[in-house]
Parts: sequence; structure tokens; C-alpha cells
Amino acid sequence: MFKVADIFRWFVVVHDPKLIEEIRKLPDNIASPKEAISEGIQTKYTLGDHIVANPYHIPVIAAKLTRALPELVPEVYEEVVDSFNELISPTEDWISVRALDTMKKVVARASNRVFVGYPLCRDPDYVDLNVQYTVDVIKTSTILRMVPRVLRPLVHSMLSNVPNGIRRGLKHLSPLIAARRKAHEECGQEYPPDMLSWLMQVAVNEEQSDWYLTSRVLMVNFAAIHSSSMAFTHVLYDLATYPEYTQRLRDEVEQAVKLHGWSKAALDEMPRVDSFIKESQRLNPLAVFLLNRTIGVATTATHLNPETYEDPLRFDGFRFIKLKAQNPNHLTNHLTNGSLSQAYSSKFDASAANVDSLGFGLGRHACPGRFFAANELKIMLAHVVTTYDVKLAEGDEGKRPDNVWLSTACVPNPTAQVLFRKRAVT
Repeated sequence: MFKVADIFRWFVVVHDPKLIEEIRKLPDNIASPKEAISEGIQTKYTLGDHIVANPYHIPVIAAKLTRALPELVPEVYEEVVDSFNELISPTEDWISVRALDTMKKVVARASNRVFVGYPLCRDPDYVDLNVQYTVDVIKTSTILRMVPRVLRPLVHSMLSNVPNGIRRGLKHLSPLIAARRKAHEECGQEYPPDMLSWLMQVAVNEEQSDWYLTSRVLMVNFAAIHSSSMAFTHVLYDLATYPEYTQRLRDEVEQAVKLHGWSKAALDEMPRVDSFIKESQRLNPLAVFLLNRTIGVATTATHLNPETYEDPLRFDGFRFIKLKAQNPNHLTNHLTNGSLSQAYSSKFDASAANVDSLGFGLGRHACPGRFFAANELKIMLAHVVTTYDVKLAEGDEGKRPDNVWLSTACVPNPTAQVLFRKRAVT
């Protein structure tokens, strides 16, 4: 165990797998992730205390969203294609794109195809709102942690743009909520299968109001856009840095789609795509410390452990395919909201959460949306390799854009450019 000084506090950290397991097993009244998240994001002033007090969205995401993936994958794919065509038109000439900014918009649209449905997911103001809301939450929480607790309400009222985001969200979501309720109550029409509908059906008391539903949808967007856009930007930088993987990824995607179309079944037949994403996450975690309680885990020490990963500093896009072959007893089952689900997968899959791979957390507090997030990332990478050629900006060939470290967060270079063109036929 060791500790590291941060701007705001000391981080007490472990990295031994046995100690990580101990942290995973600790009850919440001893080491609370809710308290750690509330302090880190300043939930009281950003997302709202009701999010922590009544996290009813977690079983909705873990159960309903995960079960609906086979039906939702074609819609997410359609949205990914449309957003890429709009933002990065496939042309014969190279187009320079600021990767992180663009991927935020793609992820916002693809995610909201599942969160609120078409056509709102394509509304430019709604997309901009969700991207900006994510920025506002992070900016506000960072500022508030710098000031004494007694001053935080005042500073929040003076500087935070988060309340404006909820008011802006109400303009989009209130008419949609009213229309769905009317269609259901007066015509018996079924709610469409998306996150907003599931939340409306589960919410009780004040949570049924437009304001509370809007804040909940924006919170889900914050979680999805922040993590997935950064993860895919890392993937994009790796794809441009290591072009030798492109053709083998293409071959796999085209074979799977030929057999199954753009479906969940096809994604399940893309182990190279899955491994490439997981390797990118291994070397570029969202933060250097994860599983924050009153104590945390050193992510990089875990992901770069030479006892677990051979030559751990080297990018090996197909590393996890080899690990599966070397470990035949790698199938694991998943706990969903305290009960055993029917989903069985490998500990080496991109969606896995275990002591050797912490990108999606660990144990009962692992990210409930990790299966959706992994499928979304796979759709995006599969579409990119089959539609475009990509490379780094001129002069940067072979040198991956440096990550930017903000306190403990690992951010993909926010200004780096990636060049796209329509895939050349060979």
C-alpha cells in the first residue's frame, strides 16, 4: 500500500490482486463508492442528491438495457453510420478531424438513439446539450473541490452552468414525456423500448416529474458520453498508429456481417475488434486510480503487471485472443443487480470486469452499462475500419498522440487530428 498527494487530498492505493479482492468484498458501510463518487463529482451540486439517494436507474441499465441489446444493435449501428456520414463524409480526399470533439458527438447520437429514440437523438441542440452538460459537470465539480465546503453552495450558484443544462433539457424532453404518456393512457400504446420509457415506467413519486426524469436522462448521458467518447478516441489513435491491424480487423468484420448482418450476433463474432478495444483500454485507462472508496486501486500497476501481461508496455491489438487460447477455462458469469444473469462471457472480453482489467470497475459496483458500452464501441470500430482509411496527421506518423493527464484522469489528446478518407479499394 502507498499514498499519493493530489491537489485535493491524499490517495491511499493498493495494487496487489489479493488486496484488490479485499476492497471488492468490503461492505459499503466500510468503504463506500457512493461517498467517493459524491465527493469526486460533487453530486449534491451537479447531478443532484436524488441520483445517489435513489439510484433506480442502475437496475434499469443492468437488466432492461442489457437484455434489449439484440433489438437495439441495428438501431445503434444505423445511428453510428448516419453520424459518421454527417461529421466525416467518406470522400476520396483526406479530411482532418479533431478526434475527441467529433467522437463526443458520435457517442452522444448513438447513445441517445437508445436513451430517447429517433428523431430527438439527431437534434443538434439536444446533442450539443448533452456534450456540454458533461463538460459542465466536470468543470463544476473540479472548481467546487478547490474551495472550502462552507463556500460551495455560493460558488455553485455563481459559476455553475449545470442548472441551465437541466432547463435546456426540459425543453426537449417535456413534450416527449407528455406525448408518450398521452399515447399510453388514452390509446393504450406501448412505450417505445428506450431508456426514457423504462425510467418513466419505474419512477415513483417525485421522480415521475419532468424535472427529475430530465435530470436522470442527463446523468445517464454524462456517464455514457464521458467514458465512451474518451475510450473510442484512444482506440482511434491506436488504429491510426498501428495500421498493420486494419486489414485483419476488416476481414473479421466483413465475414461476421456477411453471416449475420449488422446484429448482436455479428458483434459476438468479432473477437479481434473486441481485443483491439480492450488492449487500448488496458494501456489508456480513464484514470490512474479506480475503484475509489476511502482507498483506491492503482490502475496502471494492475494493467501493466508483467505477471499478468507479457511485455506489458507493448501494444498488442490481439493480445486477448491469445490469452483466451492460453486459458481455456475463461468463461465467467455476471451478477446483475444481485442476481445471476444468463449472460456468460470471457474474462478477456472488452466488457469484462475483474482484478486484471479494471476499466469497467469491479464486483457489484461494476459499470451496469458495460455491455452496452462495449457493443457501441465495437460497432464504431467495425464501421470505421470497413468504411475509412485513417492515419495520423502529417509529420506524426508512427507517433501516437500523447495522452493528457488532468490530476488522476487520463484524457486522449484533445487537440490531436486524425485523417480520414473513403476506404481505398485494393
